[in-house]
Amino acid sequence: MTTELFDAVDIIAAKRDRFRLSDDQIDWVIDAYTRGVVADEQMAALAMAIFLNGMDRSEIARWTHAMIRSGERMDFSALPRVTVDKHSTGGVGDKITLPLAPLVAVFNVAVPQLSGRGLGHTGGTLDKMEAIPGWRALLSNEEIMNILGTGPGAVICAAGKGLAPADRKLYALRDTTSTVNCVPLIASSIMSKKIAEGTGALVLDVKVGAGAFMKDREQATQLARTMVELGHDAAVNTVAFLTAMDVPLGRTVGNALEVREACEVLAGGGPADVVELTLTLAKEMLTLAGLPNADPEAALKDGRAMDKWRDMIRAQGGDPDAPLPVAPYTEEICAESSGYLTSMDALALGVASWRLGAGRARKEDPVQSEAGIEILAKPGEAVHKGQPLLRLHTATPQRFERACQALAGAISIGPEATGEQGSVIIDRITAS
Repeated sequence: MTTELFDAVDIIAAKRDRFRLSDDQIDWVIDAYTRGVVADEQMAALAMAIFLNGMDRSEIARWTHAMIRSGERMDFSALPRVTVDKHSTGGVGDKITLPLAPLVAVFNVAVPQLSGRGLGHTGGTLDKMEAIPGWRALLSNEEIMNILGTGPGAVICAAGKGLAPADRKLYALRDTTSTVNCVPLIASSIMSKKIAEGTGALVLDVKVGAGAFMKDREQATQLARTMVELGHDAAVNTVAFLTAMDVPLGRTVGNALEVREACEVLAGGGPADVVELTLTLAKEMLTLAGLPNADPEAALKDGRAMDKWRDMIRAQGGDPDAPLPVAPYTEEICAESSGYLTSMDALALGVASWRLGAGRARKEDPVQSEAGIEILAKPGEAVHKGQPLLRLHTATPQRFERACQALAGAISIGPEATGEQGSVIIDRITAS
């Protein structure tokens, strides 16, 4: 019988009592949890202790390193293209990955976008992509390498089970123990996967506002700086942007609806906020890839980005010409008075879209590709009484009632304009 180096109870007590954990303690507890020696209830107690008492810079770095060591690492060094990736902390209507990955790949840069599924009010990139008939999220490592090396150069797919398995277990546990919103645990979760993924550079989109996990700017800044430093320590050139998430991004929330909007951007159109954020992140990614003079805006306008998107979809078994799912039932939310739309609660729209069927309460729940919300007016715009403001989509009309309950009070109309929505870019954060 193997003798363990530590007891989980002692490590929980140390963090409960606000002591810092040693490197050896962190290495052991992550390894033991992955092996099943540390029970879920023990790791839940430790996660809550970390949530309440925090971790210092070196503890977070070691925790991240230990989660990376719990599984395999991908190696893109043999690829003929430079690799650069992007990660968003999640928001409402955040379809940026869809136009961004092919746009960056236009410039012969490899984009290994290993993505996740939605949970709660935030949408998942894989759920959006699976609205495309035939498209596959699950790829072998060989398929990923071929697409990145000699294929279209951009891949959006699920991370393999061997990549940071400790984080996979811990993430599910945090979601059921109210320890998600914790900077050390969020930062180590995101960066362990991204570093293990093997990308050469990384751009982070850290959302802040009502529709984000980070509600206030100070906490979002702390998260961004922590992740940038973790990337720097691992020799992954990392830059973060703080971006606004009080109002949903673009004019759609929901899977097939957001794919349509992403295609509008790739065709040279689309909502201004989606275009702005896509171009900002693309320029940063290309700069990190050694191409500071590349012009992604021109690639959107002249059709190269759309061509790359179509190639990318085909490479994963999808049909870029197939019609996307359309909801058989719709219902409109109309303005109760005339004036100017002054606010729109992103969280409320995210919850309503989830209740319409676009999201899931548990990881194993199915989603409706056709469900979601069209946003017909946004803050700063003049509206008149009876004008449709939102159009709800679902395959299950019984869902309308609860979705409408979530939207109660979500939209405000006033007698004067408060100004149109400004830039979604709040700040840019680099390694100190």
